[in-house]
Amino acid sequence: MLQEFRAAFVPKKAVAVFTAAVMVLGSSSTPAFAAARGKHAGFAFPTATPIQHLVVIFDENISFDHYFGTYPVAANPKGEPKFTAAANTPNVNGLTNALLTFNPNLNPANGSSASNPFRLDRSQAVTGDQDHNYTDEQSAFDAGLLDLFPAHTGYGSSQVMGYFDGNTVTALWNYAQYFAMSDNSYGTTFGPSTPGVLNLVSGQTNGVSQTANGTGDEVNGGPDGSLTVIGDADPIGDVCSSSTRNQVQMGGQNIGDLLNAAGISWGGFMGGFNLSIVNPNNTTGCNRSSTGLAGTTLDYIPHHSFFNYYVSTGNPQHTRPASLSEIGNAGPANHQYDTQDFFAAVADGYFPAVSFLKAPAYQDGHAGYSDPLDEQTWIVNTVNFLEALPSWSSTAVVIVWDDSDGWYDHQMGPILNTSTGPADALTGPGACGTAANSLPGLNPTGNPHALGRCGYGPRLPLVVVSAWAKQNFVDNTVTDQTSVIRFIEDNWLGGQRIGNGSFDGIANSITQMFNFKKVRSNGILLLNPSTGKRE
Repeated sequence: MLQEFRAAFVPKKAVAVFTAAVMVLGSSSTPAFAAARGKHAGFAFPTATPIQHLVVIFDENISFDHYFGTYPVAANPKGEPKFTAAANTPNVNGLTNALLTFNPNLNPANGSSASNPFRLDRSQAVTGDQDHNYTDEQSAFDAGLLDLFPAHTGYGSSQVMGYFDGNTVTALWNYAQYFAMSDNSYGTTFGPSTPGVLNLVSGQTNGVSQTANGTGDEVNGGPDGSLTVIGDADPIGDVCSSSTRNQVQMGGQNIGDLLNAAGISWGGFMGGFNLSIVNPNNTTGCNRSSTGLAGTTLDYIPHHSFFNYYVSTGNPQHTRPASLSEIGNAGPANHQYDTQDFFAAVADGYFPAVSFLKAPAYQDGHAGYSDPLDEQTWIVNTVNFLEALPSWSSTAVVIVWDDSDGWYDHQMGPILNTSTGPADALTGPGACGTAANSLPGLNPTGNPHALGRCGYGPRLPLVVVSAWAKQNFVDNTVTDQTSVIRFIEDNWLGGQRIGNGSFDGIANSITQMFNFKKVRSNGILLLNPSTGKRE
């Protein structure tokens, strides 16, 4: 099958598109590595599926309805990239006419900010940030009525009800058309970026082993004395962590620990992680910055750092790898690198089995300092680059988000993990259910019900891009952020689980979004990074 795919491959066009794109963007985005084929044959680890390389693009702060609420129908006004759905495109659980015209957020409790959902056009790509705190998101959900978003996550503004369509998030809609997407995937718990990061890599936000600069409202304490992360705390020891922000260190295992034990190559790649680079605007170190449509922001954000919360997988000094061949393997960098290292290593043939990518902040999609157009540039250039490789026939890209930013979404997920703690508010003050059936904490004996892990949280987009992905497919299976690590565990680790209360033990996988019986000979979709349209 793989040989048939390579015979139909069109790498010259793919390389040309990628090279042209990065020449326009410059070195502060995706580096222009023309040698897309690479010269080193990497070792193929045994896998349960044809996927030998998984690339997880982890972006920021988007609810499903905010990007896909009207999919596959776009307004198509003049002057914006047009989107026309393919025949027989399946519907999604999106914004119906009733939700668009008689929305429960017209609730008088929202005051003058009461609003129906409304379309944001391409010229409105830059928006303000919403309130996406653990407690406020639960309050907005109002025990399942989902009617208090402006009052609780919108800072009293109706902007929280805004959504984009295929004329702005054009690339994502095209990927959904050509590959697979989910309309039933959720944040593992409520809350902002750091809980999302910890859930993606470990499925466990309980088990804080150390705190610094006080705990503030970033950490929730249980009656047994255990601590759970519910807010955006920086990693302890990271040289770029703020001296004024609360900091934590996590105990327990993450997916990197399991991959290390099995000898599987992997890496976490963060925009701005290499402190020796000088950007075109002459910024360097922890102050490296870039400018997008929303203005100038630091490239590296410590509380987004995938693995720096753990002693076992951290690289707090941002130590550089000794060579490209170290990328993905043991060495001074301890599997933690800059995103530019990813492109350099893969272009030279050193492609880790599992890679977690976080864009430079101005391209990560986070409202307030990023936007969907800069985010699109990052995603498309990355996917175009990977599609130009002969390894594309054994690669899957999973695009997921860390939290909802508080943006409105009409669908509440199943509450599989309840909690009764001072920060909970879903079913009443201090309550997300009863906590009687909650997952244990890091120490199951001493902490059988870890508080501060109310979830599943808000609904988030999830898109799979691969020659093995089902085409124009909408997955209705309930999944969450830990479904990604469950796929890794099933594909490379024989179904091993992190354990100790990790959500990976109860999550569904994303396997159903693939068809592993036959690779698609046309499994490449090259898009324009500016318009999101097909080349």
